[in-house]
Amino acid sequence: MDRQRREQQWSEWMRRAMDGDTQAYHRFLTGVTPQLRLLAVRRCREMGAPASDAEDIVQEVLLAVHLKRGTWDMSRPIGPWLSAIVRNKLIDTLRRRGRHGSVPIEDVMEILAADERTDATDRLDAEQLVDRLKPPQRDIVRAISLEGAGVKETAERLKMSEGAVRVALHRALKALAALYRSDVREDR
Repeated sequence: MDRQRREQQWSEWMRRAMDGDTQAYHRFLTGVTPQLRLLAVRRCREMGAPASDAEDIVQEVLLAVHLKRGTWDMSRPIGPWLSAIVRNKLIDTLRRRGRHGSVPIEDVMEILAADERTDATDRLDAEQLVDRLKPPQRDIVRAISLEGAGVKETAERLKMSEGAVRVALHRALKALAALYRSDVREDR
């Protein structure tokens, strides 16, 4: 199957998943994971990261897709959305190691913004995870990711600099990923 048809299939599965079709969501995750893995390995190679990081990146991407699937614009191709998430997760990995890549926050705001189409159960799950964060991380994630506020607005409300809000948001999302992974392990 060529790339365009494959991405059309993923888009269709994701649309159905967002309408509550759990089997379509399973097909989407199963179908997209091998391609995410290939993309992660290629991006690791391009950025000088060890290929062994690829699997961790894929897991973080799958978590991000799950938590933020409502932010995907159904009228646009899903491939670039997934590619951007892989790139951002690789940059996060490089930063943890002390290598710095940068992505302007404006480039990822639509991924971070809340969307009213998100299923109520998913929102409740996300809010329960967010409640486990410490302030001000909890307040920042709630404002930006769940309420759709901007970085500047959040910084003013919390009397913080925009840079401090960005750093806290990055760390909070990393902490949420760790919390989610530990919850998934406990459920097995």
